Amino acid sequence: QVQPVESGGGLVQAGGSLRLSCAVSRVSRSIFSVFAMGWYRQAPGNQREFVAQITSGSSTNFADFVKGRFTISRDNAKNTVYLQMNSLKPEDTAVYYCKAEYAGVTAWGQGTQVTVSS
Repeated sequence: QVQPVESGGGLVQAGGSLRLSCAVSRVSRSIFSVFAMGWYRQAPGNQREFVAQITSGSSTNFADFVKGRFTISRDNAKNTVYLQMNSLKPEDTAVYYCKAEYAGVTAWGQGTQVTVSS
């Protein structure tokens, strides 16, 4: 079963940067390469919301509130997707989740906490 595992969260001051990683286990590199990979986040009391996505062809899409600050990339040789977060704001504080999706199969990671202090 596909298993995404996030890492890289932590506490950072406003204006700082973090890079999140999501490693997908239990799949071959060839299978991982066809997955669309996404990042979502959920702050306390809020619904989970879309942050960014990268397709199998490395096309990217971002939520408006992170455009120009976050980038997403993937390394198919490592079965890993990254979310580079720059110019972080306190409102970016949330649990960040990774999602792997292909042909109707969807798998979520357990999340990693990002806290941005003012």
